[in-house]
Amino acid sequence: MKKLNHALLAGALALVCASCGTEQEANYQVIPLPQEVSLTQGNPFKLNGNVLIAYPENNALLQRNAEFLSEYIRQSTGYAPKTKAIAAGEQVKNAITLGLDPDIANKEGYVLTTTPEGISINGQTENGVFYGIQTLRKSIPAEAKGATILIPAGEIKDEPRFSYRGMHLDVGRHFFPIEFIKKYIDLLALHNMNTFHWHLTEDQGWRIEIKKYPKLTEIGSQRSRTVIGRNTQEYDNTPYGGFYTQEEAKEIVKYAQERYITVIPEVDLPGHMLAALAAYPEMGCTGGPYEVCPRWGVFEDVLCIGNDKTMQFLEDVMSEIIEIFPSEYVHIGGDEAPRDRWKECPKCQARIKAEGLKADKNHTAEDRLQSYCMTRIEKFLNSKGRRIIGWDEILEGDVAPNATVMSWRGASGGIKAAQMGHDVIMAPNTYCYFDYYQTADTKDEPLGIGGYVPIEKVYSLDPTFDLNEEQKKHIIGAQANLWTEYIATTEHVEYMVLPRMAALAEVQWTQPEKKDFKDFTTRLASLMKFYQRDGFNYAKHVFDLKVDFTPDVAKKAVVVTLSTIDDAPIYYTLDGTEPTTASLKYIEPVVITETADFQAVVIRPEGKSKVVNKKISFNKATYCPIELTFQPSEKYKFGGAITLVDGMKGNDSYATGAWLGFVGGDVEAIIDLGQETEIKRVATNAIVDMSAWIMGSTGLVVSISDDNKEFREVAAKDIPAETNIDKKGVENYEITFDPVKARYVKVVIKRSPALPKGHAGEGKAAYMFIDEVEVD
Repeated sequence: MKKLNHALLAGALALVCASCGTEQEANYQVIPLPQEVSLTQGNPFKLNGNVLIAYPENNALLQRNAEFLSEYIRQSTGYAPKTKAIAAGEQVKNAITLGLDPDIANKEGYVLTTTPEGISINGQTENGVFYGIQTLRKSIPAEAKGATILIPAGEIKDEPRFSYRGMHLDVGRHFFPIEFIKKYIDLLALHNMNTFHWHLTEDQGWRIEIKKYPKLTEIGSQRSRTVIGRNTQEYDNTPYGGFYTQEEAKEIVKYAQERYITVIPEVDLPGHMLAALAAYPEMGCTGGPYEVCPRWGVFEDVLCIGNDKTMQFLEDVMSEIIEIFPSEYVHIGGDEAPRDRWKECPKCQARIKAEGLKADKNHTAEDRLQSYCMTRIEKFLNSKGRRIIGWDEILEGDVAPNATVMSWRGASGGIKAAQMGHDVIMAPNTYCYFDYYQTADTKDEPLGIGGYVPIEKVYSLDPTFDLNEEQKKHIIGAQANLWTEYIATTEHVEYMVLPRMAALAEVQWTQPEKKDFKDFTTRLASLMKFYQRDGFNYAKHVFDLKVDFTPDVAKKAVVVTLSTIDDAPIYYTLDGTEPTTASLKYIEPVVITETADFQAVVIRPEGKSKVVNKKISFNKATYCPIELTFQPSEKYKFGGAITLVDGMKGNDSYATGAWLGFVGGDVEAIIDLGQETEIKRVATNAIVDMSAWIMGSTGLVVSISDDNKEFREVAAKDIPAETNIDKKGVENYEITFDPVKARYVKVVIKRSPALPKGHAGEGKAAYMFIDEVEVD
């Protein structure tokens, strides 16, 4: 994957290179923002090569913390302060002193005090001291070779908002070497995170050695080929694989522990198990044959829960997992497990009968079978002193009684679990799926799974939103997930997580009343210098021009608001020409009331930003009152019905807010043209993305009325249903007819009845995403 560097960043993020003997100032405006910073008028502390880092004798953890701090300082300045053990009560001058203070309330809290004579970092625990070190580390300029650092006098009192602050990495779809896993953990430490969720098993590869079942890695870790693109019919025909030995996994656990990070392993069950079934086909309902899956998606073949050998297998695997990973939690998945095989499997049906698993109006007997599986594994792990985490699907049935729920399908599952009294980790895909695109303009982006989660959206997450005070206590934290179907390289991983990880860090650590996105972006510029110094391939969209196109129905206009994080000058045109400094300079929101080809650019001394362009096309329906008789999905309603007549067509990403998503019914829109008007054409657009279960229309019907009561059909058109299961793109539909006069126009856009033969969701309902209804 090519590095996506914008030329304009060459100057904006130029590293500050200071010569020996110069002075540079530290700045406590770091990420995540500390809860309380109090500066005094005193002289700063001067950090240079003569400073000591002192720690209490006989405290190995604080000794290691001191060594970390020395190395962090060396990375920025080129000099590494010496570390020294000191006796209780011993005073040292010109030093950074690390210590413990039981009066600090939060176990991860710290107090950092700076005077001209020295710095003290105290925590209730060594963990807290470590986070104080991270704050000091980030307050120092990323690149200050040989410089004396002036550290402001004052006091920081800080503690995290949430006890669980996680990042996830899927190594099942694509495997990443152990040295990169360590680098990933270093990033977590930089961002004050304390949990690494390691997704180790998948349909496409089993990545952890299990000694009792050697075929899991001999067979299950290797796939013969990988699909090209978004589940096309093409394959690269190149074997792919890799796994971690138990010793390597233990090495990662130790590396993380040294940085106060807990590694939570995930063995996803009973679905996403094709790699295991390829190794041990007798554990499936059909007996196979199975293969380590070369495609992405959700598949019918899952573990056979009616088979005693399968349940013994799961307990054996967990026995080895808990020997490798000492974490309190083990993640056992529970997501996306189709029930199809269980319905036909004699063993599973016998288990349902033997256990008395009954269907009700909300759940099938097979739902209860999944709950049986999860509860049995939970009891096994509880007997070994461990607890489980599961994806929010474990709420579908009888949820395992002591389970912690990780809510990924939006926040609703987490809210429901909290209301039921379960602990919850919020990881909603709408805010926290870092495999989603970071920008709506995807043409220059590396291939992604779809979706749209810009850094602003990540930052806006409040994990306890819509809960009462008692329920909020059950939200133990938040996490972002990185699924790697389309992320094959470490460089691409870095690009997807940075700098969105910084936004998540502030969600996890900082109290919501102290959060401010504009202020965050100002502080982000300094943190990004650390990314640049350390060679990370971070995304730079935050420096792009931010554009908001807002419909103003009263004015029948599009209001364009432009901004940058550094208030750099912006220029724009309305005729499709590329803006220059001679073009209109942006001063205030631009009101557009007629067809225009809008373009805008930021021009900094070091160069131009990427040009933003948007075609705005007015027709007889634009900004007219519109009524939908069938409403879009709650998840994809965005700006509502006005989106269909706002004069702006969406691009090929369905999640940007430019499209409305419907499921389960035809779209029926009634447009009030305001007065009797002659019309002869109606057009619309649909996005097709078969891999995301999105299909186009199968027909248009146009009717007219003078009173919005009695309608007369004037045109109809059938459109063939899509059969290409790899199709992705934007479809344009148009219907013309003899000129007629009408005030009200009803447009029915017919949906595709079901996903076609050969599709992973064959026979199931498809989404339909529509944008722009044009009337001429």
